[in-house]
Order: sequence, then structure tokens, then C-alpha cells
Amino acid sequence: MNTPTLPPLLAANPRLDRWVGFSVPGRVTVSTGRVEIGQGVLTAMLQIAAEELDIAPERILLQTGDTDLTPNEGYTAGSQSIQFGGVALRAACAEVRALFLDHAAAAHGYSRAELAVRDGAIMQRGNPTGHDYWSLAAGVDLTRHATGQSPTKSVADYRVVGRSAARIDLAAKVLGGPAFIHDMVLDGMVHARVVRQPRRGATIATVDEAALRRAAKGPIEIVRNGNFFAILGADETVVEAVAAVGPNHVAWDGIDPINPYQEEARWLLQQPSIDRTIGPPLPAEPTPGTTRHEATYTRMHVAHAPVAPSCGLALYRDGKLQVWTHSQGVFPLRDGLARTLKLDPAAISVKHVQGPGCYGHNGADDAATDAAVIALLRPGQPVRVRWRREEEFGFEPVSPAMVVTAHALVEGSGHPADWTTEIWSGRHTSRPGGGGNLLAAEALPDPPPHPPAVEGGYPPGAGTRNGEPLYDFPAKRIVHHLIAETPVRTSSMRGLGATLNVFAIESFMDELAERARQDPVAYRLSVLSDSRARAVVEHVAGISDWQAGLPSGTGRGRGIAFARYKNMAAYAAVVAEVAVDESVRLVRVRCAADAGLVINPDGAINQLEGGIIHGASWALKEGVRLDTAGISSRDWESYPVLRFTEVPEVTVELVEPLADRPCLGVGEAAGGPTVAAIGNAVAHALGARLRDLPLTRERVMAALLKT
Repeated sequence: MNTPTLPPLLAANPRLDRWVGFSVPGRVTVSTGRVEIGQGVLTAMLQIAAEELDIAPERILLQTGDTDLTPNEGYTAGSQSIQFGGVALRAACAEVRALFLDHAAAAHGYSRAELAVRDGAIMQRGNPTGHDYWSLAAGVDLTRHATGQSPTKSVADYRVVGRSAARIDLAAKVLGGPAFIHDMVLDGMVHARVVRQPRRGATIATVDEAALRRAAKGPIEIVRNGNFFAILGADETVVEAVAAVGPNHVAWDGIDPINPYQEEARWLLQQPSIDRTIGPPLPAEPTPGTTRHEATYTRMHVAHAPVAPSCGLALYRDGKLQVWTHSQGVFPLRDGLARTLKLDPAAISVKHVQGPGCYGHNGADDAATDAAVIALLRPGQPVRVRWRREEEFGFEPVSPAMVVTAHALVEGSGHPADWTTEIWSGRHTSRPGGGGNLLAAEALPDPPPHPPAVEGGYPPGAGTRNGEPLYDFPAKRIVHHLIAETPVRTSSMRGLGATLNVFAIESFMDELAERARQDPVAYRLSVLSDSRARAVVEHVAGISDWQAGLPSGTGRGRGIAFARYKNMAAYAAVVAEVAVDESVRLVRVRCAADAGLVINPDGAINQLEGGIIHGASWALKEGVRLDTAGISSRDWESYPVLRFTEVPEVTVELVEPLADRPCLGVGEAAGGPTVAAIGNAVAHALGARLRDLPLTRERVMAALLKT
């Protein structure tokens, strides 16, 4: 007999009481290590638990992202919450339900086959037994490890999963309730701001403390530990006023100017790199009967640009450090804090509180670390650190600039016989749980060594993510050039390398289709055998009324793009329509997606719509600007994002959302295809190809002047 295999996250957190508990009469405590960052995941987790436990969703008390209370599921990232975390929660809940039914049968003499659960009550042949989860809880030991022997429900029996449900986190946010970490108030709390090291390794030369106190207009306290310099006070307005002028009154040594040219990605091509090839070796000689084609595509650094700057709170009391944060990984942050502060991880409690959505490594971990460093210096006093807007733009990790060259040996049919995606990129995976990359840690005495320049394997990859086309080319490979040293701090952001890799691949597919004088949709389908991939391409072509052979260069254009995120998550195909004169106006976007079994259809559509709008902003607006001192784009004027008035008409349709298939991560599936579809639409409208992101007015005008 084969031993059941537990889902990986349940195997890593096997005790059932870490997932489910019945300590409150009439309510069920359900725990998940996943956190809410605007993606609606908590609503979906609640639906999964309600379905498998056979209880009303309203009975569930949801615990999330707490190192004291919830399973350790690492980061909420990579569109993995439902695909992996949801699978673990489903299995745990199914086993808990089975244990209660087994206990009811054994303790009260029922036939196990006749028992079921209805809203927590134990039923026999549809009739109440008088027992329920709560009356039986004392006799069921949930401290045991999961076995994986209890089957989950079949899709045909679902009553909660697969139906749209209202987001459980929105009411307070919409109605102005205390929904965010910024709203937290602790008794005796003081506010703090940090004057940042301008660059890693910079040291404080002088401090004009008198000038700082003159700017305060009220009582403040100055805290310094090595090159970590902070201002504290009970009145946040006073502290904020000092923080605004603080950089003018702290002088630093050890600052080397950077080259502003590095804001454009092509500077990567001249840098030392760590190289590897993924896939078959490069051909020594061109294949007879083929012609070589190649094109290069670039993207600038991109910021998270959350609506609100990062915030963190901390309290150190009786040898225990408590931290509140909107980090995407409370357990990795705990490990990073333990290393930085030289504390036992068991003495640190990290709790997630919702904050501004970021979909990646923004300033949340740094703000929490700032608060923790200060709290250790002020035992018993709660410390709140809220970053300033200029600080968020200037010091959060940004998504790396990238260069991608697509190479193809094309046969007489117009189809590639050999494909290479060649990628130059800085590091995408520099989260603090990996060993460093916390600003406060670098400013303290004896800072940690710089983390090694490594990135994860493929798949799913980081800079290489989605670098391999899903198309049926006889030979395909990735050549990756990892740039260890970049002018600004980089780390994870929605999609990682997939955004530019999909933009490059799908733009090049359109260019090859044009060379072959074939319609872009038909060209893709001719080299695409994956039936689910074909289905989303055909579906989006249908709902967008795709027409082959429309003339180019008319100022109106439409483009298509497709990808399966990480080549292992959701499939998404996008058609974009644009109007172009001196700049690009996005008119309409259509998307078809296959995410396997969809827990909350409305939530999945919301995620895809958000990814489309985010992708449109990347495509048309976003790029970090540099000057000799570092990041110079520190407000919404110098770092523009898509405005509400520029949001196009968006239609998203799910393909077979109730199919009995594994759930596939959807949160990052639409970004790359959207960027690429817009790029292809702009090329169609202009009759000229723009290969550098963002597709700004200046770049459109330059392309028009060349035509």
C-alpha cells in the first residue's frame, strides 16, 4: 500500500492544531501563513476551509501571518498562495473533518458511512445526532500530525468553493476603519524617523544636532548606533518636520557618485556577469536552410510605488521583541531580525498587519527592522516608524533593469528551429530571509557581509522566469548573465524577470510572424500544442473579435500576447487595443485565463484586472530615474503611474473555472502578456517597433521620426 504524500507545506507544518482549532464555541479558528496584500487571498482561504470543514464561512475566525500562531509558509509571493498554501489548508481541513466523524462513530456507536457534517453539526443519514464539532472537540486530539489519508471533497460536491464571495477585508478599508498598520496605536507609543545612509558603507562624518532641534519645534530624542541615526518623539508632526530636513544636517563620508546613464538598461551589457546556460548547448554552426534573426528589448528599473509608504511597529519588553509589519514573510523577517539583533528567534514574535499593497519586497521589512532596532534601545516603549514618501521611492529595493535579446534560427516555413533567450539582469531575489538586505543591519556596527550573488534555479527562476517560450521549437535555451553589482538596491517585484522576458518573447513572435507574412494569432497556434494554452489564445481572439490582416501604421493598433506564468501556473492571453499619435492611449484590453479550479471567480478576475492595469502602467509610464546621488524619482511627478482617467475598458473571462483540475496561481499571470500585447499593439499602430520600456511619448516620437 502506497503511503499518501502530504502537500509540501503541510509536510513542513504537519500538526493539525496549527491549522484548525475549536476553542471558541460555535466558531472555528483557521490559521494560514499567507497574508493579505490586496490580492483577496484570505477570502479564498476562508472558502477553502469552510468547504472542507462543512461549516458556514461566517463561523471562521481567520488567523494569518503570525509567528506565534500560524504555520510557517515562507513568503506570500509568486502566485503560490492558492496553488500551494490552499492545497495544504484543504488537506488539513479534510483530515480534521474526518477525525471528528471517526470519533463520533466510535464514541457513540454510529456507522461511519452514515455520518456527515452540516455547518459543524454531525448528521446521520441527514438527521441531527445532537453532536457537533464543539461538543466532540475534547475527545479529538489535533496535536497529531497529518497523515494525508483523508480524501478532500470532489468538485461536484462543492457548495462554497467555485462561487464568487465578497472580500472579507474590504469593508474597513472602504469605510475608513482601522484596517492598516498605519492605524495602529499602542499605549505610550513614540514615533521615529531614520536618517538614511545614502549608500551602503557610508559613515557619518558630522551631525548638526542644534539645527535638528531648531527644526523640531518641540521635544525630540536622537538615537544613534553606529551609522544608524534616528529621531524620536511623542508628537509625530514634530518628528516628521525634523525628518524632512534631517538629510541636510547629517554629513556622510564614503559616498561615490554613480553614473546616471545606468538608469537605462543597456549599461548592463558592459558589466561583469555570472553566466550560465539553461538547456541544450548553443549550436556550433547554423542549421542548414535557416536564417538568423535577433532583436533586443530593455526595461528600466521599476519601483513598487505603493499608495502609502511603509510602516512598522515594535516593542521590546521582558526579553521579548514583538514586531508588527506588512511584510510578505513574517517568518523570514523573524530570522533576519534574529541575525541582525543577535537574538534567539524564539524571543521574537512577528505579526502581519495589512498595509499598502506592493506585490514584492518593498520597504516593509526595513521599516519593521528600523522599529525593532530602536525598540531594543528603548525597552518597554512601543516604537512606530513610518517612512516618508521620498524615503520609500529613494530607498526601497527596486525591480532590476533588464536587457533581453531573442535569437532565432528560422526555417523556410517561418518557424524557429532553434531559439535562445539571452538575459542580462541584476538580482531579483534579495529578500531579507535569504541572509541580508536590511538597511538598518547595514548601518549598525559590524554590518553583515553582502549576500552572495546567486539566484534560484529554473523553473521557476527569477531573472530567467518565463525565459523559455512555451512554444514547440525543436531546440530552445536560456543564456543568463547575472549582474552582481547594480547602482541601486534590487529585489523581488511582481513577476520578477517574467515581465520583460514575456515582452521580449511575445514581441519577437510578432516580428517573426510579420517576416513570415502570417497573422500573429495563427502563427502562435501553429507552434503551440498545449491544449490549454491554445484554448486561452483562441478564447481571447474570440472575445476581442480578432481580425487578421488589418493594416498597420494607421495610428490605431491591436496586439496579442500569451504566456503561462512560470510555465507552471495560470495561462493568460491578452489582446490590447491602442490609439497612438504623439503618445499611447490604451483603449481596450481583453484577457482570457485558465487558472484551473478557481476558488473565488470574482477574486480571480479582480487579480487579473489588477495585473492588467499594473502591466499597462509598466508598459507606458514607469521607470526609475537616477542622478549622481542615487534614485532621483522620489514623487509622483518624477515617477508617474497610470492614472484613473487612463485606465482602459477591461474584460476578463475565465476558461473552465470549475474544471476538476489543480488550482493554478493567477496573481502574476496577466502582467507580462499585458505589457507585450501593448507593445505589439503600438507596433501595429505605428508600423514601427519600440523595444525599450516604458513606451513614453519621447520614444514614440523618436520612432515616428524614423518612419
